[in-house]
Amino acid sequence: MTLTQPQRLGIFIVLALVMAGTRINHFSALPDASWAVFFLAGFYLRGSMRWAFPALMALAVGIDVLVISSQGLSFWSHYCVSAAYWFLIAAYAAMWFGGSLLRAHMKGQGLRTLGLLGLSLVAAASVCFVISNGSFYWLSDSVVSPSMSGWMQNMADWYVPYLRTSAMYVCIAVAAHVIVARWLNLPGEQAAAQARRG
Repeated sequence: MTLTQPQRLGIFIVLALVMAGTRINHFSALPDASWAVFFLAGFYLRGSMRWAFPALMALAVGIDVLVISSQGLSFWSHYCVSAAYWFLIAAYAAMWFGGSLLRAHMKGQGLRTLGLLGLSLVAAASVCFVISNGSFYWLSDSVVSPSMSGWMQNMADWYVPYLRTSAMYVCIAVAAHVIVARWLNLPGEQAAAQARRG
């Protein structure tokens, strides 16, 4: 699958809009799609990491600043922002590389690709979760008495919901990908069908 520069830019804009629309309210009815956005960006924008990854990171931070300041709080005094906040760069990079590795090893559509998708998503989300959750748990002032057993319990409480949210958005993207791919190939298939009938 080769994408033109306008297609890459279009995909970037869609992903940025999805992240902006869902990250504004992290715990609203529409959950934050940031993890899935970085995974999908790694897949579709694999060769564009130098500009796309920093742009998505800047958007994520910008949204957080906007949301926190709109609550009348200082960005640096919010409970979500600590030294751990900057570990999101590594966490989101794990999602990006998961999508990128899927793209590098994907050979057409089929069960093998579906299996690779599941494996790469779970692996990337797991690394992302350990980095983001672990850094917050151990470095944030929000956790009063951190302990290994406390961290294990914290991870047990949050791992599945974060993985489920990422998987939900990636499944939606897979469905959209299949629909768009079939729609783009539709004129060629019609011409081939007409040639067979003629």
